[in-house]
Amino acid sequence: MISFLSPEEIEALTGYKKPSAQRRWLADQEIPFIEGGDGQIKVLEVVVLQRLGGTQQNKKGPQLRLTG
Repeated sequence: MISFLSPEEIEALTGYKKPSAQRRWLADQEIPFIEGGDGQIKVLEVVVLQRLGGTQQNKKGPQLRLTG
């Protein structure tokens, strides 16, 4: 599953509310992004996590419970 940062997360990351300023900041930091058909900036969560030295945690799926 592809996870993008939310608009609020992009604002927190860049420090800017205006999409034009966000695009400029992301480009200056060499963080890849695209602009969706809706005009929203799309940044992959994994790219930011890797850039900051973090790791992405796998979401838990169904777990087997043994009873006995």
